[in-house]
Amino acid sequence: MALFSIAEPGQSKARLSATRHKPALGIDLGTTNSLVAIAREGTVELLLDGHGSALLPSVVHYQRNGAVTVGEDSGKHASVVTTISSVKRLMGRGIADINYRLSCELEASPEGGMPLIKTLAGSKSPVQVSAEILKVLADRAMATVSGADIAGAVITVPAYFDEAQRQATRDAATLAGLKVLRLLSEPTAAAVAYGLDKKLEGTIIIYDLGGGTFDVSLMKLQRGIFEVVATGGNAALGGDDFDRAIADWVLQESGEHSVAGPAYAELLRMCRVAKHQLSEQESASIRFQAWQGELHRATYFALIDPLIETTLLACRRVLRDAGLGLDDVSDVVMVGGATRSPRVQEKVSAFFGKPLLATIDPEAVVAMGAALQADVLAGNKYGEEMLLLDVIPLSLGIETMGGLMEKIIPRNTTIPVARAQEFTTYKDGQTAMSLHVLQGERELVSDCRSLARFELKGIPPMVAGAARIRVSFQVDADGLLQVEAQEMTTGLHSSVVIKPSYGLQEGDIEKMLRESYASAAADKALRSLKEKQVEAWRHIEALESALEADGDSLLSKSEIEGLRQSMTELRQVAETTDAARIDAMTHALNQLSSDFAARRMDAGIKQALTGHTLDEIG
Repeated sequence: MALFSIAEPGQSKARLSATRHKPALGIDLGTTNSLVAIAREGTVELLLDGHGSALLPSVVHYQRNGAVTVGEDSGKHASVVTTISSVKRLMGRGIADINYRLSCELEASPEGGMPLIKTLAGSKSPVQVSAEILKVLADRAMATVSGADIAGAVITVPAYFDEAQRQATRDAATLAGLKVLRLLSEPTAAAVAYGLDKKLEGTIIIYDLGGGTFDVSLMKLQRGIFEVVATGGNAALGGDDFDRAIADWVLQESGEHSVAGPAYAELLRMCRVAKHQLSEQESASIRFQAWQGELHRATYFALIDPLIETTLLACRRVLRDAGLGLDDVSDVVMVGGATRSPRVQEKVSAFFGKPLLATIDPEAVVAMGAALQADVLAGNKYGEEMLLLDVIPLSLGIETMGGLMEKIIPRNTTIPVARAQEFTTYKDGQTAMSLHVLQGERELVSDCRSLARFELKGIPPMVAGAARIRVSFQVDADGLLQVEAQEMTTGLHSSVVIKPSYGLQEGDIEKMLRESYASAAADKALRSLKEKQVEAWRHIEALESALEADGDSLLSKSEIEGLRQSMTELRQVAETTDAARIDAMTHALNQLSSDFAARRMDAGIKQALTGHTLDEIG
């Protein structure tokens, strides 16, 4: 059974530095607060700062002289200049994706895409700001392990972070001088902590409501195997939104509507205090500028209940994805500081119809689980080795003819994973193939998200359909994707590592899933139509090529006219949406041209035999 304890500064130095293996860190890089922990032989120690606090507020302040303060000290500058908070929401995103109120000012980077945050020391990227937080956590760890080398760190990310957001997290760690052993989803880290501590087996819901993100994961825990069966959530919903809901109420009640910058940051701070008071009191007083009012618990519930209901809808969707009902859930694990809210616990418990698991500090459980996994990855094995199986949130595939999405790795596939599929050329003599990598659940490319494009050149010229192009998708344990295309006869290959400059917009994953469910029948019919149109045009192009090569020598004038008339009719029908008629006329053209195909084959065989004796052939 794992034991969890607190490491006072200096108190555990001798014990940690005496271990035979390099210590490894578990880091919860949170939206509101961040933590770091170290595990040793199953015992997890939260590392504290000089004031005895494990939580490091994820806020950063840059001063004009170049000095940087992180954590509590940063908050003191809120009245002087904008303090950067909730930077996790900006990781891996484009400036066009940010459509919610911030307590800092943004500008577009010269290269476009990534947002830059204006500070007194110049513009900073979200990666740079996150690196400052990670540096403080790393320094805290170095002070605790008495100068011992650190093997690396397991850093947690929301389960719904896409490739861009995960890569931005890796970049921040590299900038902070940390070696990343693995990126681990926050719900999985919580399952590690509870699985080793409580020996849970069954179907577990990990309800993770932090400061800025919400994740729900359905996990199977059995005999040391942690498998994420399905995931859901909202990358832009958390306890900070409770504060904003109260702030919006205050602004409405006070008649103020143009508050921004330091004034808005101060308003959020007061709303956060009121939120905590309402956990124990029936009302809380709020004074903002010249306005003062009383927020009653019933009003507060009315403000936050729609946000909580949004999380419960995501829980229901995850259960549906897994083909399970509420009665199939054995335990519900609460993770994230916002789950301390009595209202959240009341609504979640009522929804699942059972008591909640919250015996481990919900703000520390993720860092603890990450530390346990880091200890294993650093080679410090104890007891039975853990097997962690995460999943990808959305299907991955490539574009095929007709603007269709061909899924190669379906959503909720366990990672790491490698899948491959063979494709072929569309036209005679085709020597290059353009590959378009996609993410999404819809059938049409236009309804999916583009991840990358690359080309495979140098394909030997062959007749259409003869080439064999093997396209391989590989997703590693961190959810990062590499795609490779290889021509099988020559071994020629080309590849791309998916590292986009910014990620999905807020709620895009949830929106894409919702749209895929609602449009499933229509998408299926549209895909069938597109496939029949592509098949029709393939037959037309192949027959046109054959007629140009051998039509005059193998067919009469009337036969050629008959084939061309049938081709013209199929061209016209292929432009319509009548799938059944397109299919019928394609079949008719195929039948009509079958005799021509047979004559071409006979002619080819005859030409191949010309000049050879029977003995040579034998």
